[in-house]
Amino acid sequence: MKIIKDRVSARKDEGFVVFLIGMRINNFWKIHKWFPIFISFPKMVSELIKNQSLGYLGGESWFGRNIISIQYWESFTKLEYFARSKDLTHLPEWQKFMKKVGTNGEVGIWHETYIIKKGQYENIYANMPPFLLGKVGKLEKIISSNNSAKKRVSKK
Repeated sequence: MKIIKDRVSARKDEGFVVFLIGMRINNFWKIHKWFPIFISFPKMVSELIKNQSLGYLGGESWFGRNIISIQYWESFTKLEYFARSKDLTHLPEWQKFMKKVGTNGEVGIWHETYIIKKGQYENIYANMPPFLLGKVGKLEKIISSNNSAKKRVSKK
């Protein structure tokens, strides 16, 4: 991706949801426990990208012992629909995880959900390609009217 050689801020004209989700490999040697979970995640993201009506706006993921994905969603309602729908990939994968691993301590999973109201966030990117909210929002150059965190929050 092309580096934007400037300071920019991303904005969204509506509220949105930030969804953090991940897993922690507690026992590397138990690959049969964590690998099925690991490979199910790209299937879910692929489904979301193919079907934009589900409300997934985009995201980024990082991999290591702790795997984390930061996702942006149109609304909590759409996120919850994806999580609970019997016709989509998440619920069957969740049920497999609970049956195979459950709470035995071998693989940790977690998520956090933040409902962001219009104007109740701020961000800045300098010398970066479009990243995180900068990929799903509209990028604006930092100028005097938005050159501080306080101004960026109150401007939105």
